[in-house]
Amino acid sequence: MMTSETLLLFTATEAALSLSPGPAVMMVVAYGLARGWRMSLWVTLGILTGNAMYFALSATGIGSLILASPTVFKLIKYAGAAYLVYLGLSAIFGKPSPITISKLDGQAQRGGRVFLSALMLQLTNPKTLLMFVAILPQFIDANAPVPVQMVVLAACSMIPEFFILLGYGVLASKASHWATQERYAVITERVAGSLVLCAGVLVALV
Repeated sequence: MMTSETLLLFTATEAALSLSPGPAVMMVVAYGLARGWRMSLWVTLGILTGNAMYFALSATGIGSLILASPTVFKLIKYAGAAYLVYLGLSAIFGKPSPITISKLDGQAQRGGRVFLSALMLQLTNPKTLLMFVAILPQFIDANAPVPVQMVVLAACSMIPEFFILLGYGVLASKASHWATQERYAVITERVAGSLVLCAGVLVALV
């Protein structure tokens, strides 16, 4: 069975990866800045739901099959990148989107829509699946029940990532009280849009 040292090492590894400014962090910061920490929380929940699905794929071995197909891998990656680029450009040019500040854009206030955007971000980032397939086996004890270990590892990964992403969202939201004022709205939309656009570029290039 996994030792406490193994769990601590895995948790530290996952926390370090969560702290790095990748697509997920950029999206959380973008929504925290444009919509406040509550909307960034929906982003965090979407990201973690995607991670949970990748844990399940990794546990069943389906993740390895997906990675073994270059065509499927590329289709998933570029579809997600294109969606993020669309969101980013929409915000930059003031078009209705989940991060456009316009009060007329009522749809953007719905947490469910933000959640789905974040879920799509994570599910269309094959690098995330690659990480799970590459890292998880290093911490699995083949002589112990694998499903139980996967649940434990999932908790050790997702709990610290939740608080890390929440922290990013809260910090970004500290500026949202003035960033959403009418005179700063356009600047905020362009900054948030640029962050999401960068997330899309990262997904496409990595």
